[in-house]
Amino acid sequence: MRPTLAALASFLLAGLALAAAPAAAKTLVFCSEGEPEALNPQLVTTTTGMNAARPMFDSLVEFEAGGARLVPGLAESWEISQDGLEYVFRLRAGVPFHTREDFTPTRPMNAEDVLFSLERQWKEDHPFHHVSGGRYDYFKDNGMGELLESIEALDPMTVRIRLTRPHAPFLATLADPFNAILSAEYAATLLETGAPEALDARPIGTGPFVLVDYRETVAVRYRAFENYWGGRQPIDRLVFSITPNPAVRLAKLRAGECHVMAFPDPADVATIAADPDLVLLEQEGLNIGYMAMNVTMEPFDDPRVRQAISHAIDKQAIIDTVYGGAGLAAKNPIPPTLWAYNDAIAPDPVDIDAAQRLLAEAGLADGFESALWYMPVSRPYAPDGKRIAEMIQADLSKLGIRLALKTADWDAYRLTLQAGEAPMGLFGWTGDNGDPDNFLNVLLGCTAARPGGNNVAKWCDPAYDSLVTRAREISDQDARTALYHEAQEIVARERPWIPLAHSVVFMAARKEVVGFVMDPLGRHLFKGVDLVQ
Repeated sequence: MRPTLAALASFLLAGLALAAAPAAAKTLVFCSEGEPEALNPQLVTTTTGMNAARPMFDSLVEFEAGGARLVPGLAESWEISQDGLEYVFRLRAGVPFHTREDFTPTRPMNAEDVLFSLERQWKEDHPFHHVSGGRYDYFKDNGMGELLESIEALDPMTVRIRLTRPHAPFLATLADPFNAILSAEYAATLLETGAPEALDARPIGTGPFVLVDYRETVAVRYRAFENYWGGRQPIDRLVFSITPNPAVRLAKLRAGECHVMAFPDPADVATIAADPDLVLLEQEGLNIGYMAMNVTMEPFDDPRVRQAISHAIDKQAIIDTVYGGAGLAAKNPIPPTLWAYNDAIAPDPVDIDAAQRLLAEAGLADGFESALWYMPVSRPYAPDGKRIAEMIQADLSKLGIRLALKTADWDAYRLTLQAGEAPMGLFGWTGDNGDPDNFLNVLLGCTAARPGGNNVAKWCDPAYDSLVTRAREISDQDARTALYHEAQEIVARERPWIPLAHSVVFMAARKEVVGFVMDPLGRHLFKGVDLVQ
């Protein structure tokens, strides 16, 4: 239900009161770029949703700040069998779950919670599998259902996971937000009281912050968890203020209504850098922005049409105009900062004559009509989806391709593309774990081409899928690189996407924010962040 005007006003006044509270009660306000699709990370696939859930949860293993390496999380140690099929995790003792006004845990986190969190997504007969309409898209796109053979509690603090095959990025995948650990005790209590959906609407975890409330289109509010196993946080309250417009985010930052903002307009970067009250943060993004063509729809099932479109789009003009030059024209589906990047691949040059010849060969010399969907919100890999779409529309009009531009609110937009209902669509990805599999399998693998999957081109190439699958099953990085190079050559030849850009990602903070750093994995991390006067 949408909040009433009076409720919105009351909520905003409460937020302002929090921000104006004395130093003894520190409130940090983050101007977020969009609406989370859910607060339980099992149900989300976007960085917006993951970041809104992240303050509340921990995983068995975590990426340290900066994303360079895996470190212990709720598992204090682990062992891997020589054949790579068995993982045994020793859990951290005495980790408490959050307490809510309607629920007080009677025990700390243990193996029962690990089994509950993974099996809910895995097993269709699990009592919580269908609660909240859970689709577990990220779990499925990673092939977790086929990968897991068994999950056992060897004792209350030891979990053994057996795999059906070796999987090199398995630990990295366990660090992804969708594998966060939930409370089995809280779930059982909700099931008994007939309110199982509260597990996702009012989630509790073991993370550094506790959910206070969430008002759609307004904000998500949290408070510091006094008993957090990693130590009580310096700030008392955290607010994610949902602010889709980047100009409004910047205005609120400059006015002191928020302390950190996501993704300013590249045109405002110089203004931010010159403001003595602000700090500009920037980092080369582990990302890809692209235009997908749905290969199950005509005429995009014809490789000649896809190649013609590739020759017509001026990527550098898009980067210069929309990204303010802060990006790199893309030629592969993974960023050049990843170790498996194939730099030998040559991008298609802008060549309208060649494009027209290809369309004529496909029987479309006069062009055709179609629809291009563009993102309604700024993303780290696409600061202005509408402007990108307008430039592509103009480029393709030179071939007689007449595009209608369409969009929807962010959640509906994402679902439309994932359902395979858009003939052409702008989309993108920020890597979650630093492994090439997180791009090449999750975005272009056959498993992810299912309805609801993140392969929005719905392209399934058996040779490509075999290469990516083999690369996941071996641990030797050189051998994996060779397979991924070959896989990228197939993508370059078949062109289910037009890779557009790898962006430089910008954020901004007020100078009184201490300890906030950008993260290459797209995480907004507020653990350890403080405010000083």
